Amino acid sequence: MTQVATILTRAGILASAIFPLNTSVLEGVNNRTKVIKRIAYGFCDAAYFFLKIKAAFPGKVR
Repeated sequence: MTQVATILTRAGILASAIFPLNTSVLEGVNNRTKVIKRIAYGFCDAAYFFLKIKAAFPGKVR
């Protein structure tokens, strides 16, 4: 029985059962950032690009 527990722990199966996390929010942020990057192709102002990204995600201001 201890071999089964060791295999489950090493494979991360046990951790995924205890801590059910998903990356849907992160994938959405990455997708929207890539879209903004595609739209901004050719512009050479990096500060404006980062302002567009900040404007796309209202919420916490850092």
